[in-house]
Amino acid sequence: MRAIVCETWGGPETLHIRDVADPVAKQGEILIRVHAAGVNFPDVLIIQKKYQVQPDLPFIPGAEIAGEIEAVGEGVTGFKVGDRVSALCSIGGFAEKIALNAHLCIPIPQHIPYEIAAGFILAFGTAHHALIDRGDLKSGDTVLILGAAGGVGLAAVEIARARGAKVIAAASTDAKLAICRERGADATINYTTEDLREAIRTHTEGRGPDIVFDPVGGRYAEPAFRSIAWRGRYLVIGFADGDIPRLPLNLPLLKGASLVGVFWGEFARREPKNQIAMMQDLFEMLAAETIRPLISKTYPLDQAPQALADMAARKVTGKIVITP
Repeated sequence: MRAIVCETWGGPETLHIRDVADPVAKQGEILIRVHAAGVNFPDVLIIQKKYQVQPDLPFIPGAEIAGEIEAVGEGVTGFKVGDRVSALCSIGGFAEKIALNAHLCIPIPQHIPYEIAAGFILAFGTAHHALIDRGDLKSGDTVLILGAAGGVGLAAVEIARARGAKVIAAASTDAKLAICRERGADATINYTTEDLREAIRTHTEGRGPDIVFDPVGGRYAEPAFRSIAWRGRYLVIGFADGDIPRLPLNLPLLKGASLVGVFWGEFARREPKNQIAMMQDLFEMLAAETIRPLISKTYPLDQAPQALADMAARKVTGKIVITP
C-alpha cells in the first residue's frame, strides 16, 4: 500500500510517500480501507517530536480515519467485512489501509459521508468533552472561543450554540470571523485589530464570559483569563500559538475561577464508556443537523505534506481531510 512516512523529525517537508507492506488484522483487530483521514494540529506536532506521544521512527502519521472494513481478525465481534467505521488511531492514518483494535472503532451511520466522519471525531469530541464534561456548559452561559475558525474552535461554536449558549468567537482575520458568524456565533472579535479585553467587556456588558475555550494559548491567554466572569471556567485545550502561557495564580483566586485541563485523547482511553456515550450524543446532534461540520478542503494522499503545512501556517478553516 501507499503511505506517508515520517523517517526523521522535522516539518511537513521531511515527509515522504512510500510503498509499504499491507497491514494484517491480528487477533482483536480489523483491517480498514481508509477512505478519508482527518488532519489535526497534533499531526503537525508529532512529526516534530513536540507532541505528548512520541512514536519510534519511522512511522505513519495521521490520528483519525474513516473507511470500510476489509478483514476481521480472530475474536472480533460486532463488526463484519463491508461495515463503515471511524476511529481515532493516534498514528497510521495517512495510508491506504490500517489495522486497528476493534475497540477503537465506531460504526458510521449510513447517511454520513466518509469525509465528514474522518474530520469529526477529534474536533467535535474535543469540543464536546471540553464544554459539556469539563466546562459544565449550561443554556444561557456566555462562551468565549479563541481560535474559533479552526477545526476544534468551529466545533465548539456549533456545540455551544446548539446547547443554548451565547457564543463570542475570536479569530485572527475578518474572513475567518465571517465563517464563525455563518456557523452561529452571536458576536465576533478580531484579536489582531481589536483590544481583546475591551472587546470582551463590550460584548458581555462588563460581566465577562462564563467559559473561555482556549486551543490557542500564547499571548491571548492572560487577557482572556483576566476578563473571565466570577466562577468562570477556563478550558485549556492546546497551544496552537506555539507558546505555553504562564498565568499568575492570583487570577483564579480573584475571580473564583477554575483553570480546567482538557485532554480528550486520555479521557477516551481512561473512560471508554463515557466516550461512547459522548459520540452517540454527537451523532444524534449530527443527524438532527444541530451541528454541521465544515470540511473546507480535501487533499489526495501525496499532498498530505502540503495539508500539514497549511495546518502549521494556520491557513485552515474548519477541517481539512486527506482522501487516500
